[in-house]
Amino acid sequence: MEHNQFQHPARVLVGLGFPTDIQSVQDAFVLLDEWSPSKRNAAHGIALNACRAALAGEVDAETARSTFVAFARRMDLLVPAAGDIVAAKAVGTFGFASGGHYNKSM
Repeated sequence: MEHNQFQHPARVLVGLGFPTDIQSVQDAFVLLDEWSPSKRNAAHGIALNACRAALAGEVDAETARSTFVAFARRMDLLVPAAGDIVAAKAVGTFGFASGGHYNKSM
């Protein structure tokens, strides 16, 4: 595996909400570098700097991925993994089935 490839791609929404897999530090860097300056925030700066550091060999690709995922989550771009969706639905379904309706007075 190339040293800048992510162990697991990060799936994010781009453009008009289309999912795409970010598979490497380079992919993440390009998305962050092209991000609209008016929409940049601290999370963007941290992720961009982590990607720069990974491309320079100063940090590993997974560190850059973690900061990129944090940015994507904060911007509501991260697409949850299918297993996460199934687990969330199971908890919701079983929560109501086993405990009844939520009692606000408790």
